Amino acid sequence: MAGQGDDRLNILAGGASVTVAAVLAALKFWALLETGALSIAASLADNLLDLMVSLGGLAALVYAARPPDEDHAFGHSSAEDIAALGQSTFITVSALAIGGAAALRLMSGDIRPLEAEGWGMAVMGISILLTTGLVIGQRRVARRTRSRVVAADALHYLSDLLPNIGAIVSLYVAARWGVYSLDSIVALIAAVILLFGGARIGKGAFDALMDRRADPALIAGIERIARAHPGVHGFHDLKTRTAGARVFVNLHIELDGAQTLEEAHAIGAALRRKILKAYPETDVIIHKDPVGGRRAATPPGRAPDP
Repeated sequence: MAGQGDDRLNILAGGASVTVAAVLAALKFWALLETGALSIAASLADNLLDLMVSLGGLAALVYAARPPDEDHAFGHSSAEDIAALGQSTFITVSALAIGGAAALRLMSGDIRPLEAEGWGMAVMGISILLTTGLVIGQRRVARRTRSRVVAADALHYLSDLLPNIGAIVSLYVAARWGVYSLDSIVALIAAVILLFGGARIGKGAFDALMDRRADPALIAGIERIARAHPGVHGFHDLKTRTAGARVFVNLHIELDGAQTLEEAHAIGAALRRKILKAYPETDVIIHKDPVGGRRAATPPGRAPDP
């Protein structure tokens, strides 16, 4: 589990993400007014999405630092998935609007000359520099804290570099050779990227809210750890579900029934620590059964069979 120092680093990374997204959104809005470029409009929409995602991520990091309470025994991380569904809807609507405008402009032949291309390229250049710096910083924090939220945010910003570079290319071609149709083509490509991104975010959030199992690679890793752990004769009923950045794990292990309760507890606690060390994003509950003791529980009021 992350310590308080790691929590602070994660929150600082989230705050930096929000700040960069807000600055870039303001710059690109001004550049859109100056140039009228649809490629910048696509990049602006993506930046507004970034701002929403970053705000949601920061809120999730702050909220996730709160301990479980009486009403939320498993924590509050599902709020992140609810926010992600709203974000995916925003992405889809923005992508359809930008893509539709670009397609109509291409089909109608209404290719409007762009203006102030130099200012537009300058703003997009600043955007690339700030985004690159943010990604480098976020990756360093994610490596140290192993926060999936920060790592995912860094990956999202990394994917934004392509629309930004495309906008610079379209503005340069328009300024140099007077070819303005490339702006609409870049906007269409950016809209497709946004649609795929929105679908991916929405699917991940929906799967988490529907208690879909964790990544098969993580499940296989937990199985390897349990199988090799000293004192564990077998395991069964390994169940997982995801909620935000957390993965909840339930595992039944089979132990020697002749050993003391204290010895059994020590084996289970050591196994839990080993799983948490390998997968810090997990919340692990381990049940202990005697070897071969997977029979159904005795119904109330009935004595166990001899």
